[in-house]
Amino acid sequence: MKVDRGKVRPPEIGRYWINSHPLSFRQLRGKAILVDFWDYTCVNCVRTLPYVQGWWERYKDKGLVVIGIHTPEFTFARYESNVERGVREFGLTYPIVVDSDFELWKAFANRYWPSKYLIDKEGYLVYAHFGEGHYDETELAIQDALREIDPKVELPALMQPIRAEDKPGAVCYQPTAELYLGYRRGRIGNAGGFKEDLTTEYVFEDDPEEGPFYAVGTWASTAEYLGSEGDDCKVLLKFSAAGVNLVLASKPETIGEVEILQDGNALTVAQKTKDTFFRDGRSFVKVDKARMYSLVDNHDFGTHTLELRLQPGIAAFAFTFTSCVSGERAVRS
Repeated sequence: MKVDRGKVRPPEIGRYWINSHPLSFRQLRGKAILVDFWDYTCVNCVRTLPYVQGWWERYKDKGLVVIGIHTPEFTFARYESNVERGVREFGLTYPIVVDSDFELWKAFANRYWPSKYLIDKEGYLVYAHFGEGHYDETELAIQDALREIDPKVELPALMQPIRAEDKPGAVCYQPTAELYLGYRRGRIGNAGGFKEDLTTEYVFEDDPEEGPFYAVGTWASTAEYLGSEGDDCKVLLKFSAAGVNLVLASKPETIGEVEILQDGNALTVAQKTKDTFFRDGRSFVKVDKARMYSLVDNHDFGTHTLELRLQPGIAAFAFTFTSCVSGERAVRS
Protein backbone atom coordinates (compact mmCIF):
# COMPACT_ATOMS: atom_id res chain seq x y z
CA MET A 1 0.00 0.00 0.00
CA LYS A 2 1.51 3.32 -1.06
CA VAL A 3 1.58 6.18 1.45
CA ASP A 4 1.32 9.82 0.39
CA ARG A 5 4.87 11.10 0.11
CA GLY A 6 5.87 14.18 2.10
CA LYS A 7 3.18 13.94 4.75
CA VAL A 8 4.32 11.44 7.36
CA ARG A 9 7.67 11.10 9.12
CA PRO A 10 8.45 8.20 11.51
CA PRO A 11 9.07 8.77 15.23
CA GLU A 12 12.45 8.72 16.96
CA ILE A 13 12.17 6.15 19.77
CA GLY A 14 14.09 3.03 20.80
CA ARG A 15 16.42 2.02 23.63
CA TYR A 16 17.50 -1.65 23.60
CA TRP A 17 18.99 -2.86 20.32
CA ILE A 18 20.08 -6.28 19.04
CA ASN A 19 22.59 -6.73 16.17
CA SER A 20 23.32 -2.99 16.18
CA HIS A 21 24.18 0.08 18.18
CA PRO A 22 21.17 2.39 18.67
CA LEU A 23 19.94 3.91 15.41
CA SER A 24 17.67 6.84 14.62
CA PHE A 25 15.69 7.61 11.51
CA ARG A 26 17.22 11.06 11.40
CA GLN A 27 20.75 9.68 11.33
CA LEU A 28 19.74 7.27 8.54
CA ARG A 29 18.46 10.03 6.26
CA GLY A 30 19.63 9.27 2.74
CA LYS A 31 18.96 5.52 3.15
CA ALA A 32 15.87 3.50 2.40
CA ILE A 33 14.55 1.98 5.65
CA LEU A 34 12.25 -1.04 5.95
CA VAL A 35 10.57 -1.20 9.37
CA ASP A 36 9.08 -4.57 10.37
CA PHE A 37 6.84 -4.87 13.45
CA TRP A 38 6.93 -8.48 14.64
CA ASP A 39 6.68 -10.83 17.61
CA TYR A 40 8.60 -14.10 17.85
CA THR A 41 5.47 -16.03 18.90
CA CYS A 42 3.36 -14.79 15.96
CA VAL A 43 2.96 -17.34 13.14
CA ASN A 44 2.31 -14.69 10.49
CA CYS A 45 5.42 -12.79 11.58
CA VAL A 46 7.53 -15.94 11.60
CA ARG A 47 6.45 -16.80 8.07
CA THR A 48 7.55 -13.39 6.76
CA LEU A 49 10.96 -13.39 8.48
CA PRO A 50 12.84 -15.33 5.75
CA TYR A 51 11.81 -12.66 3.25
CA VAL A 52 12.83 -9.80 5.55
CA GLN A 53 16.21 -11.44 6.18
CA GLY A 54 16.58 -12.09 2.46
CA TRP A 55 15.92 -8.43 1.58
CA TRP A 56 18.48 -7.33 4.16
CA GLU A 57 21.13 -9.61 2.67
CA ARG A 58 20.31 -8.54 -0.90
CA TYR A 59 20.12 -4.79 -0.43
CA LYS A 60 22.09 -3.76 2.66
CA ASP A 61 25.04 -2.81 0.44
CA LYS A 62 22.80 -0.88 -1.95
CA GLY A 63 21.29 1.60 0.49
CA LEU A 64 18.68 -0.37 2.46
CA VAL A 65 18.51 -0.54 6.27
CA VAL A 66 16.11 -3.05 7.82
CA ILE A 67 14.91 -2.37 11.37
CA GLY A 68 12.88 -5.04 13.13
CA ILE A 69 10.68 -3.70 15.93
CA HIS A 70 9.84 -6.48 18.36
CA THR A 71 6.58 -5.60 20.12
CA PRO A 72 5.37 -8.43 22.41
CA GLU A 73 1.95 -10.03 22.41
CA PHE A 74 2.48 -11.90 25.70
CA THR A 75 4.25 -10.95 28.93
CA PHE A 76 7.09 -13.47 28.55
CA ALA A 77 7.94 -11.96 25.14
CA ARG A 78 8.73 -8.64 26.86
CA TYR A 79 11.98 -10.03 28.27
CA GLU A 80 15.05 -9.07 26.27
CA SER A 81 16.68 -12.48 26.79
CA ASN A 82 13.69 -14.23 25.18
CA VAL A 83 13.73 -11.83 22.23
CA GLU A 84 17.47 -12.35 21.78
CA ARG A 85 16.96 -16.12 21.76
CA GLY A 86 14.23 -15.79 19.15
CA VAL A 87 16.49 -13.59 16.99
CA ARG A 88 19.23 -16.23 17.15
CA GLU A 89 16.90 -19.14 16.42
CA PHE A 90 15.43 -17.43 13.36
CA GLY A 91 18.89 -16.43 12.15
CA LEU A 92 18.15 -12.71 11.95
CA THR A 93 21.16 -10.46 11.45
CA TYR A 94 19.61 -7.05 10.78
CA PRO A 95 19.13 -4.40 13.53
CA ILE A 96 16.27 -5.09 15.92
CA VAL A 97 14.93 -2.79 18.62
CA VAL A 98 12.96 -4.14 21.60
CA ASP A 99 9.65 -2.29 21.99
CA SER A 100 8.30 -3.99 25.12
CA ASP A 101 6.43 -0.89 26.30
CA PHE A 102 4.71 -0.39 22.91
CA GLU A 103 6.29 3.03 22.46
CA LEU A 104 7.08 2.60 18.77
CA TRP A 105 3.86 0.64 18.21
CA LYS A 106 1.85 3.60 19.51
CA ALA A 107 4.01 6.19 17.78
CA PHE A 108 3.41 4.51 14.41
CA ALA A 109 -0.28 4.02 15.33
CA ASN A 110 0.34 0.40 14.38
CA ARG A 111 -2.39 -2.22 14.81
CA TYR A 112 -1.10 -5.47 13.33
CA TRP A 113 1.53 -8.19 13.59
CA PRO A 114 3.34 -8.17 11.23
CA SER A 115 3.40 -4.69 9.69
CA LYS A 116 5.97 -3.30 7.29
CA TYR A 117 6.67 0.38 6.63
CA LEU A 118 9.09 1.70 4.01
CA ILE A 119 10.79 5.06 4.55
CA ASP A 120 12.44 6.86 1.64
CA LYS A 121 15.78 8.71 1.49
CA GLU A 122 14.14 11.95 2.62
CA GLY A 123 12.69 10.31 5.72
CA TYR A 124 9.06 9.99 4.62
CA LEU A 125 6.80 6.95 4.78
CA VAL A 126 6.08 5.82 1.23
CA TYR A 127 4.75 2.26 1.54
CA ALA A 128 3.05 0.01 4.10
CA HIS A 129 1.89 -3.60 4.15
CA PHE A 130 0.08 -5.53 6.88
CA GLY A 131 0.10 -9.30 7.33
CA GLU A 132 1.66 -11.98 5.17
CA GLY A 133 2.04 -12.09 1.41
CA HIS A 134 2.58 -9.44 -1.27
CA TYR A 135 6.31 -10.17 -1.13
CA ASP A 136 6.89 -9.14 -4.75
CA GLU A 137 5.03 -5.87 -4.18
CA THR A 138 7.09 -5.08 -1.08
CA GLU A 139 10.38 -5.90 -2.78
CA LEU A 140 9.45 -3.75 -5.79
CA ALA A 141 8.75 -0.85 -3.42
CA ILE A 142 12.19 -1.40 -1.85
CA GLN A 143 13.81 -1.35 -5.29
CA ASP A 144 11.97 1.86 -6.23
CA ALA A 145 13.27 3.51 -3.04
CA LEU A 146 16.82 2.37 -3.81
CA ARG A 147 16.63 3.72 -7.38
CA GLU A 148 15.65 7.09 -5.97
CA ILE A 149 18.92 7.03 -4.02
CA ASP A 150 20.96 5.92 -7.03
CA PRO A 151 19.22 5.70 -10.42
CA LYS A 152 22.14 3.62 -11.76
CA VAL A 153 22.10 1.04 -8.98
CA GLU A 154 22.19 -2.57 -10.21
CA LEU A 155 19.45 -4.62 -8.56
CA PRO A 156 18.74 -8.37 -8.77
CA ALA A 157 15.60 -10.06 -10.00
CA LEU A 158 12.92 -10.42 -7.33
CA MET A 159 13.34 -13.21 -4.79
CA GLN A 160 11.81 -16.54 -5.71
CA PRO A 161 8.98 -17.75 -3.44
CA ILE A 162 10.41 -19.54 -0.41
CA ARG A 163 7.48 -21.93 0.15
CA ALA A 164 5.23 -23.80 -2.26
CA GLU A 165 2.20 -22.00 -0.84
CA ASP A 166 3.79 -18.64 -1.73
CA LYS A 167 4.00 -19.50 -5.43
CA PRO A 168 1.46 -18.38 -8.06
CA GLY A 169 -1.58 -20.65 -8.08
CA ALA A 170 -1.57 -21.24 -4.34
CA VAL A 171 -4.92 -21.04 -2.59
CA CYS A 172 -5.53 -19.56 0.88
CA TYR A 173 -8.73 -20.75 2.52
CA GLN A 174 -10.56 -19.14 5.44
CA PRO A 175 -9.22 -20.90 8.55
CA THR A 176 -10.46 -21.03 12.09
CA ALA A 177 -9.74 -17.67 13.70
CA GLU A 178 -6.82 -17.20 16.09
CA LEU A 179 -7.95 -18.53 19.45
CA TYR A 180 -6.66 -17.35 22.85
CA LEU A 181 -6.81 -19.50 25.98
CA GLY A 182 -6.55 -16.73 28.58
CA TYR A 183 -9.82 -15.30 29.82
CA ARG A 184 -9.08 -11.72 28.69
CA ARG A 185 -9.49 -12.59 25.00
CA GLY A 186 -10.25 -16.31 25.01
CA ARG A 187 -13.31 -18.28 23.91
CA ILE A 188 -13.98 -21.38 25.98
CA GLY A 189 -16.89 -23.67 25.17
CA ASN A 190 -17.37 -25.29 28.59
CA ALA A 191 -20.62 -24.58 30.36
CA GLY A 192 -20.02 -21.77 32.83
CA GLY A 193 -17.05 -20.42 30.88
CA PHE A 194 -13.76 -19.47 32.50
CA LYS A 195 -13.25 -19.62 36.26
CA GLU A 196 -11.21 -16.43 36.25
CA ASP A 197 -8.07 -16.37 38.42
CA LEU A 198 -9.01 -19.71 39.99
CA THR A 199 -7.64 -23.23 39.84
CA THR A 200 -10.56 -25.57 39.36
CA GLU A 201 -11.90 -28.62 37.57
CA TYR A 202 -13.27 -28.27 34.04
CA VAL A 203 -15.65 -30.88 32.64
CA PHE A 204 -16.69 -31.51 29.05
CA GLU A 205 -18.14 -34.76 27.68
CA ASP A 206 -19.76 -33.81 24.35
CA ASP A 207 -18.41 -33.40 20.84
CA PRO A 208 -16.63 -30.06 20.38
CA GLU A 209 -18.04 -27.42 18.06
CA GLU A 210 -15.83 -25.22 15.90
CA GLY A 211 -15.10 -21.76 17.29
CA PRO A 212 -14.16 -22.14 20.96
CA PHE A 213 -11.81 -24.58 22.68
CA TYR A 214 -12.80 -26.92 25.50
CA ALA A 215 -10.87 -27.74 28.69
CA VAL A 216 -10.94 -30.99 30.68
CA GLY A 217 -9.20 -31.51 34.03
CA THR A 218 -7.68 -29.19 36.64
CA TRP A 219 -6.62 -25.84 35.19
CA ALA A 220 -5.50 -22.45 36.45
CA SER A 221 -7.27 -19.69 34.53
CA THR A 222 -5.36 -16.42 34.04
CA ALA A 223 -5.87 -13.41 31.80
CA GLU A 224 -3.16 -14.56 29.35
CA TYR A 225 -3.11 -18.33 29.53
CA LEU A 226 -4.66 -21.55 30.82
CA GLY A 227 -2.23 -23.51 33.00
CA SER A 228 -2.35 -27.30 33.49
CA GLU A 229 -2.40 -28.18 37.19
CA GLY A 230 -3.32 -31.88 37.18
CA ASP A 231 -2.45 -35.16 35.48
CA ASP A 232 -5.76 -35.21 33.62
CA CYS A 233 -5.53 -31.95 31.63
CA LYS A 234 -6.82 -31.97 28.07
CA VAL A 235 -7.72 -29.36 25.47
CA LEU A 236 -10.21 -30.22 22.74
CA LEU A 237 -10.47 -28.18 19.56
CA LYS A 238 -12.40 -28.55 16.33
CA PHE A 239 -10.69 -26.52 13.60
CA SER A 240 -10.56 -25.87 9.87
CA ALA A 241 -7.02 -25.27 8.59
CA ALA A 242 -4.01 -26.89 7.00
CA GLY A 243 -1.80 -26.57 10.09
CA VAL A 244 -2.09 -25.75 13.79
CA ASN A 245 0.30 -23.89 16.09
CA LEU A 246 0.09 -23.21 19.81
CA VAL A 247 2.06 -20.78 21.98
CA LEU A 248 3.24 -22.76 25.03
CA ALA A 249 5.51 -22.31 28.02
CA SER A 250 6.60 -24.55 30.89
CA LYS A 251 7.55 -23.67 34.45
CA PRO A 252 11.08 -22.27 34.85
CA GLU A 253 13.84 -24.87 34.47
CA THR A 254 11.36 -27.63 33.64
CA ILE A 255 10.54 -29.47 30.43
CA GLY A 256 7.01 -30.64 29.78
CA GLU A 257 5.33 -32.73 27.12
CA VAL A 258 2.06 -32.41 25.25
CA GLU A 259 0.61 -35.46 23.54
CA ILE A 260 -1.18 -34.72 20.26
CA LEU A 261 -4.10 -36.66 18.80
CA GLN A 262 -5.95 -35.67 15.65
CA ASP A 263 -9.33 -37.21 14.95
CA GLY A 264 -8.67 -39.67 17.75
CA ASN A 265 -5.31 -40.91 16.47
CA ALA A 266 -1.65 -40.11 16.87
CA LEU A 267 -0.16 -38.04 14.07
CA THR A 268 1.26 -39.80 11.06
CA VAL A 269 4.79 -39.19 9.81
CA ALA A 270 3.30 -37.09 6.99
CA GLN A 271 1.58 -34.82 9.54
CA LYS A 272 4.58 -34.22 11.80
CA THR A 273 6.25 -30.84 12.11
CA LYS A 274 9.70 -29.62 13.12
CA ASP A 275 8.47 -29.61 16.73
CA THR A 276 6.70 -32.99 16.93
CA PHE A 277 8.29 -36.33 17.75
CA PHE A 278 7.12 -39.91 18.18
CA ARG A 279 7.49 -42.37 21.05
CA ASP A 280 5.84 -45.79 21.34
CA GLY A 281 3.51 -44.96 18.46
CA ARG A 282 2.33 -41.71 20.06
CA SER A 283 3.00 -38.12 18.96
CA PHE A 284 4.26 -35.30 21.21
CA VAL A 285 5.84 -31.87 21.43
CA LYS A 286 8.43 -31.10 24.10
CA VAL A 287 7.89 -27.73 25.79
CA ASP A 288 11.23 -26.35 26.94
CA LYS A 289 10.95 -22.66 26.01
CA ALA A 290 8.24 -20.03 25.90
CA ARG A 291 7.46 -19.83 22.17
CA MET A 292 5.13 -20.91 19.40
CA TYR A 293 5.09 -24.66 18.71
CA SER A 294 3.96 -26.20 15.43
CA LEU A 295 1.62 -29.05 16.37
CA VAL A 296 0.39 -30.53 13.11
CA ASP A 297 0.87 -29.97 9.38
CA ASN A 298 -1.79 -31.64 7.26
CA HIS A 299 -0.52 -29.94 4.07
CA ASP A 300 -4.12 -29.84 2.80
CA PHE A 301 -6.94 -27.70 4.16
CA GLY A 302 -9.60 -29.61 6.10
CA THR A 303 -11.69 -29.84 9.26
CA HIS A 304 -10.37 -31.96 12.14
CA THR A 305 -10.62 -32.43 15.88
CA LEU A 306 -7.51 -31.98 17.98
CA GLU A 307 -6.99 -33.43 21.44
CA LEU A 308 -4.02 -32.26 23.49
CA ARG A 309 -2.99 -34.01 26.71
CA LEU A 310 -0.76 -31.76 28.79
CA GLN A 311 1.53 -32.68 31.66
CA PRO A 312 1.22 -30.49 34.76
CA GLY A 313 3.03 -27.16 34.70
CA ILE A 314 2.40 -26.12 31.08
CA ALA A 315 0.83 -22.79 30.09
CA ALA A 316 -1.18 -22.61 26.85
CA PHE A 317 -1.61 -19.11 25.39
CA ALA A 318 -3.01 -19.05 21.84
CA PHE A 319 -3.79 -21.25 18.85
CA THR A 320 -2.96 -19.99 15.36
CA PHE A 321 -3.70 -21.66 12.05
CA THR A 322 -2.25 -21.85 8.55
CA SER A 323 -4.53 -22.16 5.57
CA CYS A 324 -2.57 -21.69 2.32
CA VAL A 325 -1.82 -24.73 0.16
CA SER A 326 0.12 -25.04 -3.06
CA GLY A 327 -1.76 -24.82 -6.33
CA GLU A 328 -1.10 -28.49 -7.03
CA ARG A 329 -2.69 -29.57 -3.76
CA ALA A 330 -5.59 -27.14 -4.19
CA VAL A 331 -6.41 -28.60 -7.60
CA ARG A 332 -6.15 -32.13 -6.27
CA SER A 333 -8.57 -31.39 -3.44
